[in-house]
Amino acid sequence: MKPRMTTLRPDISNTQETVKKLQENIIDTTRQSVGNDTDSGNFLSNIEKAIQNVSDTQKQSAEITKNFELGFENDLTKVMIQQQLSSLGFQMTLNVRNKVLSAYKDIMNMPV
Repeated sequence: MKPRMTTLRPDISNTQETVKKLQENIIDTTRQSVGNDTDSGNFLSNIEKAIQNVSDTQKQSAEITKNFELGFENDLTKVMIQQQLSSLGFQMTLNVRNKVLSAYKDIMNMPV
């Protein structure tokens, strides 16, 4: 099971213990997924899943922001955390794309 940004919802109280438990949960989930990924799927399907995950996070962020603006959601902290998760996911996707394009250009410019 891969960690999804949408499934890692911190308790809004944000005490040090809660943050520490969340970090440990992320580390454990990452260790489990690294062990399971060696024999599953191909590169393209993993990229598609990652992009879909970022898209879903952005949709959830837009939905919770709209609900806050309409008065259905009263917790500003929850809205801000969801927006930050969405922003971080998009920035990471953009940086990965830039690195892949840079590597592609480097390979294409190699002398044969």
